[in-house]
Amino acid sequence: MDTTERITITIDGNDRVSGLQRVPDVAHACCVLAHGAGAGMSHPFMAAVSDGLAKRGIATLRFQFPYMERGSKRPDTPMIADATIRAAVAEAARRWPRLPLFAGGKSFGGRMTSQAQALDPLPGVCGLVFFGFPLHPAGKPSDSRAAHLSRVRVPMLFVQGTRDKLAAPELLLPVIDRLGPRASLHKLDGADHSFHVLARGVRTNAEVLCEALDACVAWFDRCIESTQVSVAGSV
Repeated sequence: MDTTERITITIDGNDRVSGLQRVPDVAHACCVLAHGAGAGMSHPFMAAVSDGLAKRGIATLRFQFPYMERGSKRPDTPMIADATIRAAVAEAARRWPRLPLFAGGKSFGGRMTSQAQALDPLPGVCGLVFFGFPLHPAGKPSDSRAAHLSRVRVPMLFVQGTRDKLAAPELLLPVIDRLGPRASLHKLDGADHSFHVLARGVRTNAEVLCEALDACVAWFDRCIESTQVSVAGSV
């Protein structure tokens, strides 16, 4: 039965954080989703992504970073974020060992996941998906936050709004070009960092999110197919 279940994730054998698992009746992949800097795993955006992926046959594991679990507004250090992401990925792999595994998240969560992957590959992860990669702070254009991406060796999908003030297109596009075939970009025309569109536009926020999730699942399927072909070719 397709339901959302609260779980507990243990970090390094001591600290614990909350998680939410959502498993459709028939799943063909799993995605570990990290939340953004200012809102936790139960934020409406995170819930909508989990719900939409479940309807498309993708299981999800959302989780809290420790600072959010404590009710703090100050994000954890990269070391703590790294350990939390690794614990969540390991928990997903333990629960669904036969499902292809992906990881990523919204904004800060996606960036922390990419940094963890760049530091030391996350076991079993086939690819990373970023729902609004925060290339730079608003009003401070730079591509320095992307420097680590060259060390990521799995496929990456950037789902980005064309009005995203945290990822100027003129900076993001060269970053993706430099990453070569490992990086894919799906542009959401007219959407901002939260995937919201202007009220006077021709599309609704729900339609934009639907497009984003369709693109995400199609990319998952291509990654899975590519991995299967690679394995078959090595036999």
